[in-house]
Amino acid sequence: MKIFESLYREYYQKVYAFLYRLCADGDLAEDLTQETFLQAYKSFHKFRGECEVFTWLAAIGKHTYFKYLKKKKLHLDAANLELVAQSYMKGDVSPEEHVHKKDVEGAVRKVVDTIPKKYRDVVLLRIYAELPFSQIAQILKISESSAKVIYFRAKKMLMEVLKDELEM
Repeated sequence: MKIFESLYREYYQKVYAFLYRLCADGDLAEDLTQETFLQAYKSFHKFRGECEVFTWLAAIGKHTYFKYLKKKKLHLDAANLELVAQSYMKGDVSPEEHVHKKDVEGAVRKVVDTIPKKYRDVVLLRIYAELPFSQIAQILKISESSAKVIYFRAKKMLMEVLKDELEM
């Protein structure tokens, strides 16, 4: 029990931040974080140490979030690609840039729904959880090279669709 308590204290903020980036809702991220740690506690005896603890917790958190979406029959549009939006947030922005930024954010939300699940999973784990490809491969039970290929294909796919969306 003390080991799990120390894991909770050590990883709570990181798991919360990961889930907040997925759902963009503080209250929901809090609930999902609590559920993630509850599920982790229940299955702690199964943890074999084959991956880092955060990798294991992120996988549980991701599944908890997807389970929530499925239960609520919601789309994954809340999980946007903040990396694109963040590039527009640097420095002072004019009103025109602000409108353009909002257009980009809306397009990103729309695009995320269009990519296949295997691409979306790799992108979310790479960008939001900031996991290395080796850990993504462990979570998704694929090879590290497959994780890299899927990520770069997804990124290319997203940028092409995003470019088309913004030109319309």
